[in-house]
Amino acid sequence: MPSAVNAAVAQQTAAGSVPSTTVGTTEGAGGGTGGIYSAIISRNQPIISIKEKTYEELHKKCLEKNILYEDPDFPPNESSLFYSRKSPVKFEWKRPREICENPRFIIGGANRTDICQGELGNCWFLAAIACLTLNKKLLCRVIPHDQSFIQNYAGIFHFQFWRYGDWVDVVIDDCLPTYNNQLVFTKSSQRNEFWSALLEKAYAKLHGSYEALKGGNTTEAMEDFTGGVTEFYEIRDAPKDIYKIMKHAIDRGSLMASSIDDDLGFSYGSAPRSDIGELIARMVKNQENTQMTQPTVDYQGMEERPAWTIVPMQYETRMSCGLVKGHAYSVTAVEEVLFKGEKIRLVRLRNPWGQVEWNGAWSDKSEEWNSVNEAEKIRLQHKIVEDGEFWMSFQDFMRHFTKLEICNLTPDTLEVDKFQTWTVSVNEGRWVRGCSAGGCRNYPDTFWTNPQYRLKLLEEDDDPEDEEVICSFLVALMQKNRRKERKLGANLYTIGFAIYEMHGTKHHLQKDFFLYNASKARSKTYINMREISERFRLPPSEYVIIPSTYDPHQEGEFILRVFSEKRSLSEEVENMIEAERPLPIIFVSDRANSNKELTADDNAGKDGEKNQADEKKVSAARCISSLLVSFQRSSTKAHEESEEQKQFRNIFRQIAGDDMEINAEELRNVLNNVVKKHKDLRSEGFELESCRSMIALMDTDGSGKINFDEFRHLWDKIKSWQKIFKRYDMDHSGTINSYEMRNAVNDAGFRLNNQLYDIITMRYADKNMNIDFNSFICCFVRLDAMFRAFHAFDKDGDGIIKLNVLEWLQLTLYA
Repeated sequence: MPSAVNAAVAQQTAAGSVPSTTVGTTEGAGGGTGGIYSAIISRNQPIISIKEKTYEELHKKCLEKNILYEDPDFPPNESSLFYSRKSPVKFEWKRPREICENPRFIIGGANRTDICQGELGNCWFLAAIACLTLNKKLLCRVIPHDQSFIQNYAGIFHFQFWRYGDWVDVVIDDCLPTYNNQLVFTKSSQRNEFWSALLEKAYAKLHGSYEALKGGNTTEAMEDFTGGVTEFYEIRDAPKDIYKIMKHAIDRGSLMASSIDDDLGFSYGSAPRSDIGELIARMVKNQENTQMTQPTVDYQGMEERPAWTIVPMQYETRMSCGLVKGHAYSVTAVEEVLFKGEKIRLVRLRNPWGQVEWNGAWSDKSEEWNSVNEAEKIRLQHKIVEDGEFWMSFQDFMRHFTKLEICNLTPDTLEVDKFQTWTVSVNEGRWVRGCSAGGCRNYPDTFWTNPQYRLKLLEEDDDPEDEEVICSFLVALMQKNRRKERKLGANLYTIGFAIYEMHGTKHHLQKDFFLYNASKARSKTYINMREISERFRLPPSEYVIIPSTYDPHQEGEFILRVFSEKRSLSEEVENMIEAERPLPIIFVSDRANSNKELTADDNAGKDGEKNQADEKKVSAARCISSLLVSFQRSSTKAHEESEEQKQFRNIFRQIAGDDMEINAEELRNVLNNVVKKHKDLRSEGFELESCRSMIALMDTDGSGKINFDEFRHLWDKIKSWQKIFKRYDMDHSGTINSYEMRNAVNDAGFRLNNQLYDIITMRYADKNMNIDFNSFICCFVRLDAMFRAFHAFDKDGDGIIKLNVLEWLQLTLYA
């Protein structure tokens, strides 16, 4: 059975650059867990969307007007800082020219020593920046270097981040929060260098606020910098060749970070609940404290003095060896050195604080360096300076650190002796509460409702040393927008996935399949991280991947990426949208004799007796008439009417009167009189709106009324749907669970895809994800009506219809 892990770990996805898109605040309309499909919410786009201008356009406009840019989407006020509470002190937003003289964007190239952590728990983000500086090509992708405080300065800067498959360009102004003229958050070791502070601001804007960056995984930021795929190792369970893996990753430009869990099980990967007020109060106290620890290095003669930052956050604990628990470090080098005739493996790490270093063997001032020649010291860039960077032996690294994260620029980076081209597929999906948020395999009644993705592994790997017929592939599942939605109370879900072998079917797999078939592979555990990824080796075949949260009913969006060494196909398993046995359409234009029972034959005879007024009537109501369906009923002339049918006729005649037609209100009275006798339905009867939908379904001339014959056809449908309802109302509560609606819809002869099931749940389920009899019937009436309408307009049967605005409004208003 799957087990959940409350994590502080990291795993992740992959790859490739995509043309960048300019973003204002965050994602486009409809993003986030509350978003509905674009076909629905696009009707509101003119209301909520703002036409974004590119950095180049905004920069040019500011220069032409001789003004400094002010960002309307991320203003210099408290809303951009915190969301959980108001700040107890007043921060002053200043541009770099107001903070110091001669500000510079980058001094002497961006490097890992330019980053010092401020009073925000985002060491995970800063550790990723330090890793990024080791790869100049990636660095220039994230931080465009054609920006300056000197030439063409307009107070505007931009940075690029990978965002769920796309590269987005985030534009900001250069106003930064300060207290006592000191930067509050990330700063450079040189007071007049600002690239790291501005990069942090752009990343904060991407997530909605600075507070949203508090607590996270280094790999989250590393992926946002690269679009790479991340793999995670618990060091205690690491493979025997972990040093070789680390060395190989560094040599290929992968980003790498490590951390130490604290004694309480906390690691930097999950944000603890800390009070922002306490954090700010501590920051104020520290900045006003004139007794701040000074560095031991003499900086006389240097142009700039480091802007030393404050040490640990309340959940980061410094140990006697100088390392900090609950804290993220960048791994910046993996090397071997000759020491007393023996090769010693070393690891270089960097503390994003810019100070507080390891003080054991191979630390900056350790005696071991006395036995290393100068050439080796130069090669290893050994220096005695309190800059947060230090060497330690690989043996000590394995003893003290607990987690290792490696963000590969391509999935094959760690395949030590191979260079491969991988096939990549990307699928976006969502879990919808009550419909497709089925939870893990521990919940068999709902697990099958999760989104399903077919994976066809077509060719085996090219590996002459491997005798097995095997396909290598990597699956990476990432949940979207959870950090951005923290201010709404969102936290990371505990997520994972399972992989099953399947053959032949192209439909959504049902509950029984998962009850009687074991998974062929699965994620090692369910974990509350933004992304979980894993490598697999399976024979060529057809499989289905089921991504899910650990618990059911958790709503959110995700992206599923699959990488395979050889050719493969990956796509969502979707049903064809269709209805069984569509009945023939007959246009009825005359209701002069509506007080008589109309049969299909009667209707056919009357088609030849249209007068000129009838012709106009049909022309004016073309769209509504296209809905018209003649329901072929079995003849009752040779059989006596049943007691129920006689009862219907009598009730109908009493309510309808001489014309034998009823409107929606009268229909409600008829139906509710009958429903009262069915105590097992536990229904309070039909609502007026439901009856209006029923009238629209059966109305054959747009009069807003139905006759007895049409009513009887309607009741036959309701009876068949009632049987389906009772079949799934296991507890006789008068409701069915929204997850069972898939099967109920299928039993009624409709085939829908996941998006339509999502919409049914949103439209008809109550807050407890239950659907009562009234809503159930109303849903089926609408489905039946809309399928019939579509078939009426689809004259050539190609599955495409064309409507003018009048026909569209008639169709949707009267449905």
